[in-house]
Amino acid sequence: MTSQVATKSDYGAAPLELGLTRTLAAFLADLSFERLPDAAVHQARRGMIDWAGCALAGSRHPTIAKILGVMRALNDAPRARVLGHGLKIGMLEAATVNGQMGHLLDFDDTHMGGVVLHASSPILSALFALAESGHFSGRDIVTAYTVGFEAGVRAGQSAPGHHDGGWHLTGTLGSIAAGAACARLLGLDAKQMVHAIAIATTQAAGMQQNRGTMCKSFHAGKAAANGLLAALLAQQGFDSSDEILEGKRGFCRIFSTSSAPEKITAELGTRFEIIGNGYKPYACGVVLHPAIDAMIALGKTSGIAAEHVAKIDLRVNELAVRITGVTEPQTGLQSKFSIYHSAAVAFIDGDAGIAQYTNEKALAPHVVGLRRKVDVIADASLRKDEARATIVATDGRRFDVHIPHATGTIDNPMPDMAIESKFMANATPIIGAARARDFVQNCWHAENIKDARDLVALLA
Repeated sequence: MTSQVATKSDYGAAPLELGLTRTLAAFLADLSFERLPDAAVHQARRGMIDWAGCALAGSRHPTIAKILGVMRALNDAPRARVLGHGLKIGMLEAATVNGQMGHLLDFDDTHMGGVVLHASSPILSALFALAESGHFSGRDIVTAYTVGFEAGVRAGQSAPGHHDGGWHLTGTLGSIAAGAACARLLGLDAKQMVHAIAIATTQAAGMQQNRGTMCKSFHAGKAAANGLLAALLAQQGFDSSDEILEGKRGFCRIFSTSSAPEKITAELGTRFEIIGNGYKPYACGVVLHPAIDAMIALGKTSGIAAEHVAKIDLRVNELAVRITGVTEPQTGLQSKFSIYHSAAVAFIDGDAGIAQYTNEKALAPHVVGLRRKVDVIADASLRKDEARATIVATDGRRFDVHIPHATGTIDNPMPDMAIESKFMANATPIIGAARARDFVQNCWHAENIKDARDLVALLA
């Protein structure tokens, strides 16, 4: 029998002393509004406007009535506002409900920089709930929001196989993002920031198996509550590992089949992840957007009526096929993950908004008929934001279109006015045009907000 001398790093979670979580935490705890580049501040303004509209649009969905009823029963102490409902409940409960409503319609922003993360739903729902517990300025919110992106996206980049493992990143990375954001809003020091990130990370969960169900958006709500709880615990001295991200049993190693811990701090302070955020013109999975752009373009240029379509061929990145392969969706939530449904409604209606993903639309005979004529090909040569589409009419006419970059992505961004218009369409039916306009103007000048509670109150 041979024997081997064990090294300290052989034992369980023995320290590796890479110091990456500590370095990230120290930077985030010390980050001030004055050190943010203008582009990061501007993206924070856009993100607050976009997410708030998505949350208000989702506030009347039947799913919210279910979760709100449970959360009110658990804690109806008037601590934090439930957006669009004119009431307050417990802080953690409000973060959960608001986080779910922000992601429910799959209309919220998406970061695609090595991750597929809807960062704003967990971050902003946690921050807005926490903001009602004290006096925080607009600059505080913008800084904390930016901090959340840094923590969540960088953690995801350090775990390249995380998404492929079946995790829903908005639940996992969203918890980390919300924890760091809330810690920054509370003004926690570097050591407490480490603990907040670690407490949030150890709660990280969410499975892709739940796509097309109420649980997918629940992940965002739970991530918000996880992060908020983590920061509050860290504030009270609750401790954790200081190597939670890079450690031998840390996030990037056990949540992924491959790890890149060096990415946790790569270009820290010179590259701000919020600048790479993308926004959605369509209320469905972001990987569908290139195909939707293509089908809308074909609908406008071909002049072919849906009943005269013989065949539709779609070539998309293989990720779109893996994520959105539902062929016969039975509900609106399921249809958000069907490339066949999205192609059909985009061609028929020239849009893929909230109205195109209802239960009724998912079962409409003319939609079902057209989506059964769609063939999808996974093409590894295409980028995630790229698509090619061909439509063939029953009389033999053929039309082709190429979308190099989907609308709303970094290479084809939505302009500020489009973000504002989307918000007004989503928010006005819930809070009225006057309050919606007030909210927009406050966000465009967020650095001048004296008390963030006034901003949140406009959404209630």
